[in-house]
Amino acid sequence: MPTQKLYAGAKLRETRTRLGLTQKAFAAKLGVSLPYLNQMENNHRPVSAAVVLALAGEFGLDVTELSAGDAERLVSDMREALADPVFADTAPPLADLRLAASNAPVLARAFLALHRAYRQNDERLASLDEALGRDEAGSRASPWDEVRDFFHYCDNYIDAVDRAAERFAEPQERGFDPERKARAILADNGVELVYEDIAEIRQRAGDRLTLSTRTAPETRRFQLLHQLALVTQDELLEATLDLARFQSEAARSIAKIGLANYYAGAALLPYGAFLSAAQETRHDLERLADRFGASIEQVAHRLSTLQRPGQKGLPFFFVRVDQAGTITKRHSATRLQFARFGGACPLWNVHRAFETPGRFLRQLAETPDGVRYFCLARDVSKPGGSFHAPVRRYAIGLGCEVSHARDLVYADDLDLTNARAFEPIGISCRICDRKDCHQRSVPPLERRLRVDPDRRGLLPYQIE
Repeated sequence: MPTQKLYAGAKLRETRTRLGLTQKAFAAKLGVSLPYLNQMENNHRPVSAAVVLALAGEFGLDVTELSAGDAERLVSDMREALADPVFADTAPPLADLRLAASNAPVLARAFLALHRAYRQNDERLASLDEALGRDEAGSRASPWDEVRDFFHYCDNYIDAVDRAAERFAEPQERGFDPERKARAILADNGVELVYEDIAEIRQRAGDRLTLSTRTAPETRRFQLLHQLALVTQDELLEATLDLARFQSEAARSIAKIGLANYYAGAALLPYGAFLSAAQETRHDLERLADRFGASIEQVAHRLSTLQRPGQKGLPFFFVRVDQAGTITKRHSATRLQFARFGGACPLWNVHRAFETPGRFLRQLAETPDGVRYFCLARDVSKPGGSFHAPVRRYAIGLGCEVSHARDLVYADDLDLTNARAFEPIGISCRICDRKDCHQRSVPPLERRLRVDPDRRGLLPYQIE
């Protein structure tokens, strides 16, 4: 058992509510008094070892969930929001942020929503964009941000959708062809599938579904499974959207596409079979892509979603950036959280992947909080299928805390014990505390600056 005291009041209340138990009944099953349970649920007392064992034995709870989940993400997000200059003299200490994330997560999310609205309004005023400034949607998150946060706080794992996709992929017999099975199911539902030389990746008009022959086979397969989700899993997707309670129809529509994509990825890479193969191959992306008929990007993204309670894979972060350094996909099941505003740290190896196409780049990195990571990066090119079609180029990053690195084939022959081998990286310049970074683009918002016209180092100012 860990020596650090475990405060998990919000998780205890959530578990009790999900089970439909009163405090009295819950306390009886855990073998504690009602006042003691009340104190634990309000984080006035830590969760005892006996209660942890009772939760596992009585309810089958994955006890790692008590110390994982939203709290670290909320702390990271609040810390970034509080780096805003408006909080320069009032920013609370880290201990208070952790208490808020543990004791009042709903209030913490409300604060983040309020700060996001403030930032959006401030940016509108700064750009003198009256039309957007008068947009009534300015008081809430953009649809894209709202959907991104939905997946972020679900650990990028949607259990009901994932299990439905896994049922589609059963049995995983030798020679199983998900594309053939999907075609048959769509035909049974009155949808005709054709393959044609068209510019669009996918078209659907009425009962006719057309997939482009210009795209790679794994892309066509994914798009077919995406359409299968919309046709056969509509009730499940709509029920999931109802539970999410999005603030706008635009966000709900975007999220439905995201859920259909999630189903497609989970059907192409079914949870149990994929997890077993990942462990067997030591997370060799190329071997996994070949075994399941998927792309490197699809495999890397799927590895970051293996967060099923009681059957979790390694906690990975996954990110995709374009050539300008803009993050276009992101998820983290680790303590590493990506900045909501601005680009990623330029010292991160994902930016160098464009310089060495077709190769995996490895990096040992350490963030300002002292956590060390193993990072893997590679470029991903997506040809358009014709001379005049544009080629889309991205770089993907996949990584985990260094304590898990030995489970990855890519960490072979690296000295993980050499502290000097770890490169200092940050989240983004605006919240990074490093004083001597030669790639800093803007000053840190939480620190005071000193400008001396008679001195010039790596930066035109000194960070105090």
